[in-house]
Amino acid sequence: MTAAAAPLVLTLGEPAGVGPEITAAAWTTLKDQSLAFAVIGDAALLRAQGVPVVEIDSPLDAADRFARALPVIHRPLPVPVVPGRPDPANAPAVADGIEEGVGFALSGQASGVVTAPIAKAPMYASGFRFPGHTEFIAELTADAPYAGTRGPVMMLTARDLRACLVTIHVALDQVPELVTGERVARTARVVHESLRRDFAIARPRLAMAALNPHAGEGGALGLQEIETLIPVAEQLRGEGIDITDPRPADTLFHDEARATYDAAICMYHDQALIPVKTLDFWGGVNVSLGLPVIRTSPDHGTGFDIAGKGVARSDSLIAAIRLASEMAAARAAR
Repeated sequence: MTAAAAPLVLTLGEPAGVGPEITAAAWTTLKDQSLAFAVIGDAALLRAQGVPVVEIDSPLDAADRFARALPVIHRPLPVPVVPGRPDPANAPAVADGIEEGVGFALSGQASGVVTAPIAKAPMYASGFRFPGHTEFIAELTADAPYAGTRGPVMMLTARDLRACLVTIHVALDQVPELVTGERVARTARVVHESLRRDFAIARPRLAMAALNPHAGEGGALGLQEIETLIPVAEQLRGEGIDITDPRPADTLFHDEARATYDAAICMYHDQALIPVKTLDFWGGVNVSLGLPVIRTSPDHGTGFDIAGKGVARSDSLIAAIRLASEMAAARAAR
């Protein structure tokens, strides 16, 4: 697959977490490969990670410098960073970096956005009003043209598994009322379209996970499959989407089952996250589908307990960078 025309842009996330360390490690691993990214963040913080840094003005300046130094769009932080101790005074700069990165992607100066983890508590303390990256990026791109069913839909991927969420960060007792036909149908449409556009899968195959054990056991263990999920699967097949009826989740994720579909539509958080993290705990990637910009992220948090100790693993960030590059190339080829 050919590389996308513009480099990626990486937002540094919470500066007191592992973001600076894994960003430097990702550059060290990828600097000799045929992809490039620019970082939005404090150049001094990245120099402190022991890698060469070159300051640039746009992600477009990164490609011809990437092999020699980590390209950084320098945005100094208001207060010094102490690893493991987030300061709300730096949180507005974190949000500004995300907004600037999305702006680069919308303008074509970047082919996609890779976001290092943020810490929500200091963000909320500074007035940030979004549950997380996904919702913030959805608002930042709300007025941008987009041909297709608009998300966002969260996809978690590891190895050959793509697990997509109907509900995300909600209490388990709220899930049944949120698993509506409309919500499930929209999720499936977004995933179907994204697999074609961003993953170059001409005829996507979707598997639907049931909400209840044993897919409701004919109604004995719950009626959601009969009343909601089977009818919406039939509706989607009528639209030309290849999707199964709800299948018991405990038989959906082993090796043979995964070979039968390209993505699984999961009803709640742990139904998707447990198999993803079991397959590849260190290398999972979070992807936002159904947006005008490509966005990926490592599937882990800020790691305050290990920040600054030189032990953070960059596997997930590297996987997120590679996947964003592949998605950008697929989208550019259409």
